[in-house]
Amino acid sequence: MPDRDLIRVEVAYALPHQQKIVALLVEPGTTAYQAVVRSNITDFFPDLDIETAKMGIFGQALGTKGLKAAREHELQEGDRVEIYRPLISDPKEARRRRAEKAKAES
Repeated sequence: MPDRDLIRVEVAYALPHQQKIVALLVEPGTTAYQAVVRSNITDFFPDLDIETAKMGIFGQALGTKGLKAAREHELQEGDRVEIYRPLISDPKEARRRRAEKAKAES
């Protein structure tokens, strides 16, 4: 298949002190999950479980807000599939603790 029939996409994953973006040429109709598999990103991050990892496109989580899940969402030219790490703490709880600390310090 000639390159002109392929689309350019990226797969991105980051840890606090390490990140990797893998550029790929894929066939139209390739899903976000398929692109992650083809990227071989787990070669760089062996502990990454792509079977359970949350994924998104430019900050929009797949499987929410009307977007299809990663195994169904077909990529478009220029899309970047982001693989999200699990949250360490509940964001609401963290905000509450910061607010309490700021109040105690004032």
